[in-house]
Amino acid sequence: MIVIAIANQKGGVGKTTTAINIATAMAATGWRTLLIDLDPQGNASTGVGLGADQRDMSSYDVLVDQVALDDCIVTSRIPGLDLLPATVDLSGAEVELVGVENRTHRLQQALADHKGHDICFIDCPPSLGLLTLNALCAADTLLVPLQCEFFALEGLSQLLKTVEQVQQRLNPDLGIVGIVLTMFDRRNRLTDQVSDDVRECLGNLVFEAVIPRNVRLSEAPSHGLPALIYDHACPGSRAYMALARELIGRLPKQRIAA
Repeated sequence: MIVIAIANQKGGVGKTTTAINIATAMAATGWRTLLIDLDPQGNASTGVGLGADQRDMSSYDVLVDQVALDDCIVTSRIPGLDLLPATVDLSGAEVELVGVENRTHRLQQALADHKGHDICFIDCPPSLGLLTLNALCAADTLLVPLQCEFFALEGLSQLLKTVEQVQQRLNPDLGIVGIVLTMFDRRNRLTDQVSDDVRECLGNLVFEAVIPRNVRLSEAPSHGLPALIYDHACPGSRAYMALARELIGRLPKQRIAA
C-alpha cells in the first residue's frame, strides 16, 4: 500500500478538500483507497458523509489504545473508498502520547501489516505536532497543498525544514510527491506571482494541475459529498481529476505493479 500524507501546518489552504477529492478520484479510477482522518475537527469524515454518531471507533483508538486498524475502518458511501474517521477525542491524543514509547510511530505500526487497500491518504491537522509527525513517519511520501498567497510561502519553508528533520531522524524514506497550488484565481495578479515564485524555486516538484477557487468545492461538504460526486463537471472536480492523473504518473511504478 502506498501511503501519502497530505500536510501543511497553515490552516485554510484546502488540505481537507484535497484529501477528500483526490481520494475519491483515485477510488473512481479503480484504486482501493483508504482515507485516514487525523484532524480532531473531523472534517474529512464529515466531507464523505459520515456523521458524528457513526464514528464508534476512530483514529484516536488506533493511536492511543492501539486498537487494530481493521476494527476501526468504516465503508463510506463512495464506492472503493474506506475511511478511518476522527472524533474530537483526537484533540487530547497529543498530550496522552507524550510519555508513550514510540509515540511518533504509532500510526506506522498500525499500517505495517494492513493489506486491504492499494493507496492510503492521511489528512493531517493544521499543525506540526505529534499527530502530523505520526503521519510523516507512516508515509512513503508527502503531498502539500499550497494556497496562492504570500504568507503560504513562509509556511512552506517551515514545513520543508520539518520534513528534512523527519528524514534525518525518524523516516529516512520519506519523499515529497509534489506541491499542489490551491485556491487559484487567475483574476488576481498575486496568484500568478506566487505561482511563478513557487515554480521557479521548486521546479518540477509543483504539479501542473492547479485547483481553482470554486463555489461548488465549498458547497459540497455541506451535503456530505466530495465535489467529484456533488458536481463532477465543475472546474474544481475537473482539476482534481487532472491532479489524480498526474499523481499516478509520479508514483513508483514498481509499487503500482505490485
